[in-house]
Amino acid sequence: MKKLLFLLAMLSLGTLCWAGSGRQDATDRLDNAAKVLNAIMNAPDQGIPQEVLENAKCVAVVPNMIKGGFIFGGKHGKGVATCRIANGWSAPAFFTVGGGSAGLQIGLEGVDLVMIIQNQRGMEHLLASKFQIGGDASAAAGPVGRHASANTDWKLDTEILTYSRAKGAFAGLTLEGAEVIQDEDSTRAIYGRKVTTRSALTGHVAVPSAAHAFVTAVSDAQAEALAQAKVAAKADAKADAKADAKAEAEQKK
Repeated sequence: MKKLLFLLAMLSLGTLCWAGSGRQDATDRLDNAAKVLNAIMNAPDQGIPQEVLENAKCVAVVPNMIKGGFIFGGKHGKGVATCRIANGWSAPAFFTVGGGSAGLQIGLEGVDLVMIIQNQRGMEHLLASKFQIGGDASAAAGPVGRHASANTDWKLDTEILTYSRAKGAFAGLTLEGAEVIQDEDSTRAIYGRKVTTRSALTGHVAVPSAAHAFVTAVSDAQAEALAQAKVAAKADAKADAKADAKAEAEQKK
């Protein structure tokens, strides 16, 4: 009887330790995802264009997806996503990314992946518990810079735009064949109960305190991109006016 009680006590202690570790892991992921977005917005000339963020349906981030020289297929990534809702951005949904191929150099210490879901079709895939990039949902490397190219191909058909950064610089990463699957353990660790990806991303669940930094980072990234675009537009207008004045002065000579 004593042995049985001891065993039950050890099992209970192990469960509590696992729950605490799982919550800390999920919280760290949220905080790191926020840092990734903040870092990208601090380098606007090499970041995600304002037009892309302005029209994003959802934003998903996988911080430190690759470590210690592993290629993509050799190390699973864990990410977090939020979608646009009526009053801002939704509570986060947790997921894992694995499998697929990778055109990435071995030896990188870590890669931060950002996925911008552009349209309703892409959002529906994300709301499911599992989907395959390149199979169920189309994906392509997103445009980089303060403004997206005048070529609108990037926003017509592609459901997911991907951005991968290593050591602060953009790195090419092929996600063809990779599977995105709901991370039920992290979801339960943060919410304390079973929450579906759909209920979290459609605004049916309140944003937990641990996710405020991440959700705020997404909101701020969009606002910052818009502010930078306005500053750039004003500078361009000033430069155009100066050029017009110079051309007019030349004509009067």
